[in-house]
Amino acid sequence: MYNTKAYSAASATSPLASDTIARRDLTEHDVQIEILFCGICHSDLHMVRNEWGGGTVYPIVPGHEMVGRVTQVGSAVTKYKPGDLAGVGCMVDSDGTCPNCKTGLEQFCPNLTLTYNSPDKHLGGVTYGGYSDSIVVDERFVLRVPANLDLAGTAPLLCAGITTYSPLRHWGVTEGKKVGVVGLGGLGHMGVKFARAFGAHVVVFTTSPGKTEDALRLGAHEVVVSRNADEMQKHAGSFDFILDTVSAKHDINAYLNLLRLDGNITLVGAPEKPLEISAFSLIMGRRNLSGSNIGGIAETQEMLDFCGEHNITADVEVIPIQKVNEAYDRLLKSDVKYRFSIDMASLKSE
Repeated sequence: MYNTKAYSAASATSPLASDTIARRDLTEHDVQIEILFCGICHSDLHMVRNEWGGGTVYPIVPGHEMVGRVTQVGSAVTKYKPGDLAGVGCMVDSDGTCPNCKTGLEQFCPNLTLTYNSPDKHLGGVTYGGYSDSIVVDERFVLRVPANLDLAGTAPLLCAGITTYSPLRHWGVTEGKKVGVVGLGGLGHMGVKFARAFGAHVVVFTTSPGKTEDALRLGAHEVVVSRNADEMQKHAGSFDFILDTVSAKHDINAYLNLLRLDGNITLVGAPEKPLEISAFSLIMGRRNLSGSNIGGIAETQEMLDFCGEHNITADVEVIPIQKVNEAYDRLLKSDVKYRFSIDMASLKSE
C-alpha cells in the first residue's frame, strides 16, 4: 500500500476535509493515475450526507468523474503507458463472467464494484473515489481520453456524459428524429449537446423562461416552458424520444402525451418519490417509459471518442478542492452552470 492525499467526510453531518488514505500497490493488471480533475456529481452529495437509505460507510471519499495522467502500469498492462491521458468513471471492477459483463453491460453486473463506498476486495473496507491525488484501477476499467478535449470539462463526461449518451444511443436517436430534453441542468445540458450532435431536432422543456437563451446556445432548436399548457399542446404526439433528467417531483404524464406512436421517454433523473403514471398515457399510443443509468466500458469509450470528434465537453465551473463544501451547498440551490470540476492540483497545497 501507499498513502495519498484526499478529501473525505467523517460523518453525514461533517464537512469534507483534508485526509490521507491508502491505495493498493499495483498488481500486474493495474494502472495508477494521477488525478488532474474530478467532477462533482449530485450523487456525491447524496452519498456524503447519507440520503440514500443508510448505505454510506465513513470516512467516505467521493468522486467518480476523473481525468488524469497515467504514472505507472502493471507488468501485464497492454493498453496504457505512463504519460497517457486516462479517465475513470462510476465503476472500477466487475466479475467479468456474468451475462451482462459478457455483453459489455458491466454497469448491470450483480457483483459490480463502484468507484467509491463499495466493498474493496483488495484492501478490505470500502473503495475511495476521485477527490484524491491518485487512484489505482484495473486496466479494464480505465478509459482513454482524447487529447484535444479540455480536461476540466471532460471529467463530468464520465458520469453526466455517459448517463445521457447511453439512452440516446440505445433508443436510436439519429438524424431527423425529434427529441425532447426535460430539465436543463448537469444532465440535461449534456443531453442537448449529444442529441444535437446526433442530428436530431432538439426541444428543451424547462420551468424557467430565463433558461431559453442558454438552451439555444447549447444546441436546442426550440425551448418550451412546461408550465404553459398551450405551448405543450402544440407538441402533442410528435416526439420520437424524450430524455427526462429531472430529479424533483413532476407530472410525467404531460410528457408521455407528447410522444408519437411507439415513442419512448427515458428517466435518468431520480425523483425521491414515485411518479404517478396514467395507464392511458401509455396505452393510447403504445408508448414506452424506461430508465437508464450509465453505460458499459465499451460504450463509455465510444462516447469519449465521439466527444473528441465533435469537441463536446461539459460546461463547468472549475474550483479548488478547498471550496468543495461551498460547491455542495450551491449544488443544492442549482447554482452552477452546469457542473463543478475540481482542479486537483489544489490538493497538493494541503
